[in-house]
Amino acid sequence: MSDERPGAENRRDLQQRARLALDQLRGELLDQRTSDGHWTGQLSASALSTATAVSAIAATIVHGQEFSSPFCVSQVSRGMDFLRTQQNADGGFGDTDRSLSNIATSYLVLAASELAIKAGCQPLDDHSRDRLDDYILKGGGIEGLRRRYGTDKTFVVPIMTNMAIAGLIDWDDVASLPFEAAVFPQSMYRFLQMPVVSYAIPALVAIGQTRHFLGRRTFWPWRMVRAAAVNPTMKVLGKMQPESGGYLEATPLTSFVVMSLAVTGRSDHEVSRRGLKFLADSMLDDGSWPIDTNLATWVTSLAIDALASDPEDDSKWYSDELLDWHLSCQHLTRHPFTGAEPGGWGWTDLSGAVPDSDDTPAAILALAHAKKRCKNLDSIRSIDLAIERGQRWLLKLQNRNGGWPTFCRGWGKLPFDRSSTDLTGHAVRALSVKTGQEINSEAAIKRGAKFLSKSQQADGAWLPLWFGNQDRPDEDNPIYGTSKVLMAATSVGGRAGLSQAAVDRATRFLVESQNSDGGWGGGNSIASYWTLRGSDGDKAVISSVEETALAVDALASALIANQTLPSSPRNGPIAGGNARRDQAIIGGVQFLLSSIDQKRHQVPWPIGFYFAKLWYYERLYPLIFTAAALGKALRSEVLRKHPPPYTPQDP
Repeated sequence: MSDERPGAENRRDLQQRARLALDQLRGELLDQRTSDGHWTGQLSASALSTATAVSAIAATIVHGQEFSSPFCVSQVSRGMDFLRTQQNADGGFGDTDRSLSNIATSYLVLAASELAIKAGCQPLDDHSRDRLDDYILKGGGIEGLRRRYGTDKTFVVPIMTNMAIAGLIDWDDVASLPFEAAVFPQSMYRFLQMPVVSYAIPALVAIGQTRHFLGRRTFWPWRMVRAAAVNPTMKVLGKMQPESGGYLEATPLTSFVVMSLAVTGRSDHEVSRRGLKFLADSMLDDGSWPIDTNLATWVTSLAIDALASDPEDDSKWYSDELLDWHLSCQHLTRHPFTGAEPGGWGWTDLSGAVPDSDDTPAAILALAHAKKRCKNLDSIRSIDLAIERGQRWLLKLQNRNGGWPTFCRGWGKLPFDRSSTDLTGHAVRALSVKTGQEINSEAAIKRGAKFLSKSQQADGAWLPLWFGNQDRPDEDNPIYGTSKVLMAATSVGGRAGLSQAAVDRATRFLVESQNSDGGWGGGNSIASYWTLRGSDGDKAVISSVEETALAVDALASALIANQTLPSSPRNGPIAGGNARRDQAIIGGVQFLLSSIDQKRHQVPWPIGFYFAKLWYYERLYPLIFTAAALGKALRSEVLRKHPPPYTPQDP
């Protein structure tokens, strides 16, 4: 029987368009798999990483000639060729080719150029150098660099070390780091008030030693203590280095270690040799380096969750090979880098990965989806065992304030070691997964909810840790953080423990944050990017695909929860009005459909942070996030209830 009601055809059109678009995305996503069924993705080339790698290799050429090779010279030359293509119009350099300039990357490129000269390679030309100097001067120079990082020395001291190696500043300008503290057991690190975050111990050791050798001498008794700590802490450095040679699989961290050993005449050390090999192996074809080798485990977990969100999921993503690979990524021994107990997952299957509280929940949720498709009883038991290990690992990591940090419980107060809202929301979702053996997680979930309640901003938003928006003054990303917490609050049937008022405030925040183009997030940088490329005719594109997809996913998840939960005072109308929420979802879906038509979903945007606000983008993020959003929108009633066209609400 045909539907003759006004707008019925439009409703069917929107549903059909979303269904066709999701089918397209599924095909694109499945095509990105490796031969054993998982995803590797591709991280953006990074001017920051490239500059540090160039400096490290050039320092080895200059200070340890006998350990370098013609290939090293070629790497420096190719790296400089790449950097010459990355200078922004303002004269500075950003972390990626879609990033705004920042003083940290600009200083690192300047140091790389100086070291390239010393290594006999071509530096930046005079015009580029003058423009770079002008950008740094306008940015406040060294004081501007210090302001960017505040009291956190995790990145500012390595940058200044790089500059001292290049001869740009004096060694006495570089802060001294307490490398001798690394002789203590890892379990004591959190009590020692380290000036760097938990995962920067290799830099603490290598750079701290370099400053000890080349900077102003400390007073006699302490100088002897430090001298005695050199060899023991070098053993720590070796113990923490993975088989690949790359600390955390990260180019910047590994480069800082290699250049520090080179300038102190230790290029022959095994740590340096392995680090140089890692840099050689991880160089991309265009002469650049990414910030990390890959995020294979992370993007695979996200891809599975997105594909399983489709109401018509045919499970073609599942295979026994994929399951075996995912299970193999779980860390089953105490980790030498952080001392983490067995049971967690890191971001990649490579040896430099470290288990953390974002990748572990993502893997647990992915395995829960795989369990529903698996037919082998032994494999199902393996899945349950892996999930239970992961959940116990998460329970032990929870901080006293109820939130989850990234790597180490109770480490300190620096930004990347504190409890964070996005990680806590993710952990709560994972702890709600049921297996054959019940894990007592109710108390942990309630404590997590209490932390989230206290962390909610006055406007209803939550601020995340590992994702940002470069157009915001503080480079934070409330769309990402709010979406992730709202997904947790609504996907576990109220077990997240957040009050309805908190959920309503978060929903209102997302609805009221919608842009005039129907999407979310973004800003001037993305508007300029697409304007230059003439995207979508004369229509201004402000929003990012990634942030829009996350907001649609979260709002649709809230709608689905209200559809499936029994009626109660807790499941009442969303603040701001259900109609406004539903219209916001429709506007977001239409933005995503337009983006797919324009192929904007194939152009990832730098919303990801690495440590110390190091920006990156990942090729699969817009594809994965959009597939999840359309799947949730199709599962909800919204595309059947309201006809387009969508008219955004005035602010």
